[in-house]
Amino acid sequence: MDSKQLTPQLYVAGQITKEDIPAIAAQGFKVILNNRPDGEGEDQPLAAEIEAEANAHGLQYIYQPVVGTAITDENAEEFGATIAACANDSNGPVLAHCRTGTRCTILWMLSQAKNQSADELLATAAKAGYSLEQVRGRIEGIGKISV
Repeated sequence: MDSKQLTPQLYVAGQITKEDIPAIAAQGFKVILNNRPDGEGEDQPLAAEIEAEANAHGLQYIYQPVVGTAITDENAEEFGATIAACANDSNGPVLAHCRTGTRCTILWMLSQAKNQSADELLATAAKAGYSLEQVRGRIEGIGKISV
């Protein structure tokens, strides 16, 4: 499992398996956030299998499936709210995962668009290995919405 840090409290990764859970726990993660819908890929483990293993290792498991090609503003808001709540409650970092980590990174960027510039968000994503310039317009559109 190769995780990439976006913030001090948030890391993203591609698909994890139940065999990855002991290492995830040993690395100090307290929460696993799964953004990949069950059945998206034939070789993908079921969320319930990973959740059982996560719980057995004392990790909180949150299943928030999002279709990568149809990310809504509501998906991004829910992701942001979950990350904020976990940062306050868990005293440890969150590992968000999907197929490659890209979907989680996009969700994070969209959830932060009112607080950070598109340049800042895209630079953070690029530092983690995600080139997501195609999302710039959407980030900038959210950033212009007054709260």
